[in-house]
Amino acid sequence: MFAALSHPRLADCRRLFLRNYEVHINIGVHDFEKRGEQRVVINVELYVPLALSTPVEDKLREVVDYDFMRATIARRVERGHIHLQETLCDDLLTALLAHPQVRAARVSTEKPDVYPDCDAVGIEVFRIKED
Repeated sequence: MFAALSHPRLADCRRLFLRNYEVHINIGVHDFEKRGEQRVVINVELYVPLALSTPVEDKLREVVDYDFMRATIARRVERGHIHLQETLCDDLLTALLAHPQVRAARVSTEKPDVYPDCDAVGIEVFRIKED
C-alpha cells in the first residue's frame, strides 16, 4: 500500500481505489502515436475522511461512489489527444480533487506497450488539498 496513509492529514481517512483500469486512448508526442490509440493503465486512490464516508443508513449517497473515478477518467479521455502522461495525470488529479469529499488523491498512468524489454513506463502524482 502507498505510504500516504501514514501522513498525519490522512490518518482519519478511508482509501478508495480503482486498480489497473485499462483504457485505449490517443496519447503521445510522436507522429506514429498520433495516428492511433495506445493502451494505458490507470490507477487511482482517493482519500476521504471517515466522517464524510461512514454510512449510517447503508446508502450509496453516504459515500463517494466508485463510478466517480471511472466517469472522471472518461470525461478527460473524451476531450481528445493528450501529448504527455504528465498532462493526463495532472488533469485527472485536479478533477478528482474537485470532489468536495476527497481530501487527497494519487493517480498513476502506465503505457505497457512502449518498450519490449520492460513492463511499462509511467507517471504518478499525489496531492493533498490545502485547508
